[in-house]
Amino acid sequence: MEWDALLLSRLQFAFTVGFHIIFPAFTIGLASFLAVLEGLWLFTKRAVFKNLYLFWVKIFALSFGMGVVSGVVLSYQFGTNWSVFSAVTGSVIGPLLAYEVLTAFFLEASFLGIMLFGWKRVGPGLHFFSTCTVAVGTLVSAFWILAANSWMQTPQGWEWAEDGTMVATNFAEVIFNPSLPTRFAHMVLAAYLTTAMVVAGASAFALLKGRALPESRVALRMAVLMMALVTPLQIMAGHESGIVAGHHQPAKVAALEGWWTTRTQQPTVLVGWPDEAAERNHFELAIPGFGSTVNNAAPNVVLPGLDQFAREDRPPVWITFWAFRIMVAMGLVMSALGVWGAGAWLLKRLDHARWYHRALVLAAPSGFIAVLTGWITAEVGRQPYVVYGVMRTADAVSPVPAASVAASLLFFIIVYAIVFTAGALYILRLMAKGPESEEPAPHSDQPPGTPLGAAIEEA
Repeated sequence: MEWDALLLSRLQFAFTVGFHIIFPAFTIGLASFLAVLEGLWLFTKRAVFKNLYLFWVKIFALSFGMGVVSGVVLSYQFGTNWSVFSAVTGSVIGPLLAYEVLTAFFLEASFLGIMLFGWKRVGPGLHFFSTCTVAVGTLVSAFWILAANSWMQTPQGWEWAEDGTMVATNFAEVIFNPSLPTRFAHMVLAAYLTTAMVVAGASAFALLKGRALPESRVALRMAVLMMALVTPLQIMAGHESGIVAGHHQPAKVAALEGWWTTRTQQPTVLVGWPDEAAERNHFELAIPGFGSTVNNAAPNVVLPGLDQFAREDRPPVWITFWAFRIMVAMGLVMSALGVWGAGAWLLKRLDHARWYHRALVLAAPSGFIAVLTGWITAEVGRQPYVVYGVMRTADAVSPVPAASVAASLLFFIIVYAIVFTAGALYILRLMAKGPESEEPAPHSDQPPGTPLGAAIEEA
């Protein structure tokens, strides 16, 4: 392995995007959670929803700020480390990133101040509108980022210009490329599950410590409901995303499935140790023929293995193979916890299921792990291309010395270790402290016909 500018630039971008993505993955879901909490408070006038909102909005503000800071670094790297990519694809990718700023970032920035600081300064209607607008803004931002990244996975609607750059011939095709719908749904649902796992873990920790019991019970029920409802949808969205990848990126699917040989009736490899030199899996445990079923292929359909692709056109198999399995494992964990929690809720044991509470605390990071390994699967599985089938990653890197990239990578590691570790520890301290509980609102403030909040709080 040669530590050249290409490898170091890839490591640097992977490091910075890995830090960045955990914050949007959390704030997208948390913004929607806050909108629901404030809506429930306005509808029911129950103090428990207000207390939860005021607690989680502080965590949202910190996470949103760290997400913005880490995202700015990524935009600069397009020019410093990937200038050739920017020059060649700029007229296609550039407008999508600009739309994200114009339609999402400005929207969030305009109403974020009201959301964070306007609780006692504006009316409840305007404040609720601001919270909902920020929540919508996070989804719009995710749409444009996923549109740009999905175009790099399944490029269409472009052609080569005379100067060797790419130009868009149809921006509708660029934006709504084949992999966008399933990947956008998969990412948004992943963000909701990530938030649900964090809320469930924090609420379970508070219940174990006997803190803010009304708020913790309500938040735990909302998280369990999200886990139970969204996890099956996420599994379906992930499956459809895999089907699309099979049509457009067969080498990626062969790598993540561990298929070395082209044949009908491909297996589902549960575990194994991919050996790229020997072109086989050691210690393989597989279900024969089930891989074709999972990929919606008829029994007589030939599914390509890695032997259909030249070695230089294959993605790194070991990383793609195991990242995919870790992602799936986290999804199964979240699904099992959702079923467990729903069962405990139905049996009226959710508040006292101590082992379930401990499991939720341990599983709180599972959403982040799933998001990170999912992105590793998508991005490493796309290699050796930065624009799949069109532009190789090796041809996209900036002509800079390896020493310069190594120095900047070391600088990022040191700064990120200090800044983001401090931010993460502070957020964890806030979560451990829990929301402030207070007496419920007087009965006279609770209008008749508001059973929704009572159902969540008292079920």
